[in-house]
Amino acid sequence: MMSTQSVVDPACEVRARRQVPYFRHGIGEEEIRAVCETLRSDWLTSGPRVKQFETDFSAFVEAPFAIAVTSGTAALRLAMEALGIGPGDEVLVPTMTFASAIAVVLHLGARPVFVDCTPDTLTMDPVDLQHKITANSRVVVPMHYAGHPCDLDAVHEIATAHHLRVVEDAAHAVTAAYKGKPIGSTSETSCFSFYANKTMTTGEGGMITTLNPDLAARMRLMTYHGINRNLLTSTGLKRWWRYEVVAPGFKDNLTDILAAIGVEQLKKAHAFRNARQRCADLYREALDRVPGVRLPVSLPMVRHAWHMHVIQLQPDELAISRDEFSLRLEEESVANSVHYLPLHLHKYYQEAFNCQPTDCPVATAAYDRILSLPIFPGLEEDDVAYVAEQVRKLCLRYRR
Repeated sequence: MMSTQSVVDPACEVRARRQVPYFRHGIGEEEIRAVCETLRSDWLTSGPRVKQFETDFSAFVEAPFAIAVTSGTAALRLAMEALGIGPGDEVLVPTMTFASAIAVVLHLGARPVFVDCTPDTLTMDPVDLQHKITANSRVVVPMHYAGHPCDLDAVHEIATAHHLRVVEDAAHAVTAAYKGKPIGSTSETSCFSFYANKTMTTGEGGMITTLNPDLAARMRLMTYHGINRNLLTSTGLKRWWRYEVVAPGFKDNLTDILAAIGVEQLKKAHAFRNARQRCADLYREALDRVPGVRLPVSLPMVRHAWHMHVIQLQPDELAISRDEFSLRLEEESVANSVHYLPLHLHKYYQEAFNCQPTDCPVATAAYDRILSLPIFPGLEEDDVAYVAEQVRKLCLRYRR
């Protein structure tokens, strides 16, 4: 176990000359080979590799239906459109998340309602969710922040009691599980992202899983212009060129090129998660007793995907702001980030919906404390040790 009280290892001082990146993707020769094979094939857009990716992902998360799409944002839009969300409807979204979910709500003409987070996992707070429901509420979008599943039992109980539909934002949660069940297998609809820095990637891309065959059919239809090709010609023959637009759809279908990457990445997904878990364990060993730092939690009923490793600095114990702490780490060649500025604190949403910091006080307070440290499968143990040592040094230097 790495001691938090050890003298700085000279090797760590040497390492300071080399940047520890915040993230590096895990693309290997298997993915490169699969893409090259696709480029040499007869299919570049949606074809056999997309079908294989959907089949494999469906089995991976134990969901009956999976639809591959261009992004996690597209997945959320398709899911909410299939549920008929539009003007006059309210959608309950977590404030501690990226802007994609709320943008989708606005594009459909609905109104977002911001829900606060819990202080430990930073996932949607069921108590605040209950308080924010109105007669116009239609959908709740729980998000598995940083890869830690939210309290799905509580969310489903509240949703059932108030006749709400559940669309999980699972962008961080490939390989995560709640009470032994994979994320993507328990809610009516779940939306995943395969953006470059996610727990598995296709560069850009996403996936929708659903338990509802009618929603699956609608979402699949809408991924490609709302076109129905299951039609006969006037002579009673079925021809590939005969189609009809039955709804004003989108252009959200994934390509075979990206699906080829996804098929190979999915084979490695659990190994990636185990490597991330190892990084999280090393951080905990090194920083567990360091004053001024609260480490991320992993509650007993979940399997954490560890998309991000978010620490919370304790301002009552440290005479340094989060922003200054971040800058000091960068000066020591440690890349870091902040996830996220809560949605209700963004200028546009404050002006459009008269949001106040007090609307979601836990998220407001957390924003000034959170800092994301490097975590990815290829992060070496000595990199983790170096990052932890720099965090420890700063905490001791600025301890009140």
